[in-house]
Amino acid sequence: MKKVKQTAAAITAGLLCAAGTAAQTDQAAIDKALSPLPVDLRADATVYTYDDEGNRVTLKVGSNHVECQPTDAEGFTRCGPVSQRARRDLQAQLSARGLEGEELQMALQRAEDAGEIPPRQLGALSYRRFDTSERIQYLFVVSLPNATAEQLGMPTESQRDNSLAGEGTPWMMRSGTSGAHLMIPVNGTEYSNQ
Repeated sequence: MKKVKQTAAAITAGLLCAAGTAAQTDQAAIDKALSPLPVDLRADATVYTYDDEGNRVTLKVGSNHVECQPTDAEGFTRCGPVSQRARRDLQAQLSARGLEGEELQMALQRAEDAGEIPPRQLGALSYRRFDTSERIQYLFVVSLPNATAEQLGMPTESQRDNSLAGEGTPWMMRSGTSGAHLMIPVNGTEYSNQ
């Protein structure tokens, strides 16, 4: 009987230790998920992820207008406006079904055209972080649906290489489409110290 009690105590201690480690890991993931945001937005932002079927799992309930995802398998940490939640949720569900690339973008466009998800909002700001030097480490993305580079006087040539050298300037991608957006590279050293 004494041996059974010792074994039960050891199992319980192991489970408590594992639960503590999971909580610490969750907190570390939450803290990192919030890191692309300006400091004044972090405390009240929501943090969420998706399960294998593309269902939303909330890790931290927030009360402001932004939400963030922990670092994904590609190494990106992303935050964006709550107003685009339905789009991100549908994208996760479609991705879980195997859609990707242009096929995924077309499915999202069809859903938007059918009124199933709200359109992108002009000027909506998203935040992105990548941890290694092979990509732009901090990037702001401003949504400009259906705008063209010509209308707004924006360059379209990628500034990736210049940004990695610390000399990047903003550039527009997907000009003239509902997914048009302005990429704004941010110096990671200066930004992370804000």
